[in-house]
This record gives sequence, C-alpha cells and structure tokens, in this order.
Amino acid sequence: MKRILTVAAIALGGFSSLPMHTAAQTPAVTPDQLVAALKQNLADSQTKIHQYEWIETTAISLKGEEKSRKQQRVYYGADGKLTKLPVGPPTPLPQAAPDAGGRGGRLKQRVVENKKDEMQDYMEKAVKLIQQYVPPNPAQIQKAKDAGHMKLMPQPDGKVRVEFQNFVQSSDVMTIDIDAKATVLSAVHVATYLEKKSDTVTLDVRFATLADGTSYASQTTLDAKAKNIRVIVENSGYRPLAR
Repeated sequence: MKRILTVAAIALGGFSSLPMHTAAQTPAVTPDQLVAALKQNLADSQTKIHQYEWIETTAISLKGEEKSRKQQRVYYGADGKLTKLPVGPPTPLPQAAPDAGGRGGRLKQRVVENKKDEMQDYMEKAVKLIQQYVPPNPAQIQKAKDAGHMKLMPQPDGKVRVEFQNFVQSSDVMTIDIDAKATVLSAVHVATYLEKKSDTVTLDVRFATLADGTSYASQTTLDAKAKNIRVIVENSGYRPLAR
C-alpha cells in the first residue's frame, strides 16, 4: 500500500494549478475563443504556482476503509521539477495477526503479497491513463474541437461547462467547469476506463483561489471502482516559497 500511495501521490500531486485569467466572460463565448483561452492558460498554468509551497495530504481507501494517510511539503525546485518532502511519519497500515507459520501461513503470505502487487500494478495503469487527461493537453483540446467532440453548456450561477467526448479513447468524457464571473477554473471531471469499458476510472478535481488570484487544485479524488480503491489528495497551507 505504501508503494501504491507513492505512485498515486506523485501523479495526482503534479497537477496543481490552471489559472483562467482570460477565460469565457459569458456563456455566449464561441468555441474558438474558449479553445484559445484554454490553450493559453494551460500553457501558462504553472507560472504562478511555482512561487508557492504547500502541504499535500494523500489518503488511500480500500472498500471504504482508509488504509494509509501521508503528508508532504510540496514545491517546485529551481530546476522546475516538483519536489515532495515527508511531513512526519505516515500513518501505519493495519498489521495482520501473527500466523502460526507452516505451509498454510506461507501460502497466506504469498496471497497477500500477490494482492499488493496486483493493486500496485492496477494503480500504476490507472495513474498513467489519468495523466493523459490531467492537465489537459492543449493540442488534444484543439484536436477534439476540430473533430466536433467539444460542447459548450451554460450552467447556473454564471458558469460554463466544456465537455469533450472521445478525448483520449472511445466513449470517454472529460468536462471542464469554468466560473465565468471570476474567470477561474472551478472543476475538472474525467470518466474513462482501462482495458475494458466496465473497468471504470474517474477523476474529480476541485479548485480554489489564493489571494493573488492563483487557482489551485484544492481536492483531487481518483476512484478505481473495479478495485474499490479511492485516492483523495488535498492541497492546503499555501505560502510564498523562499528561495
């Protein structure tokens, strides 16, 4: 589970901010205008967040029961790479009851280890897939728009939802919610699958805004329903990074 935690935290924590300084001003914005704004802001999204450090809390649950929780100090180094340093020890995983040993005990241990390896492999595949969506690739956005796979849907309270179908693979859906009043990104949702369509994987990213207008991912939730695994990453405690 610790290895799974590392895989999930690295992938989900790497998506921190998508400011929308020139996003749609009204629900009547044209597709070309919105795509241009999205591409520009996605290209510039990491500039402001590089000026901050923050605390990332990652919790992994299996079948609704939390199995691990970990906190890390996160910031971008001078080389532009995302750096994560542990903050205190992670919560210990539940320990199995002592086994009397023997052939039965060894067999049980092998089964447990095989399940751990299977979960790690599954999470690595799920995270690799999600990375094709988040952060959204500007070129892929343009491609989806040109193929007629993009829809603009006005929402209540001055929001605009942009839906992309078949964004990475057939029958997938990615939606981006934009607060047109504040011109900031408010949410991203991805509904996709691994090798077969019944093996669903979803990702929900919720955004908040710092005092200087920088938008950041306040909470990211990955659900791998086929394995009953949920990973929740919360980012908080933002402050200017001292170089």
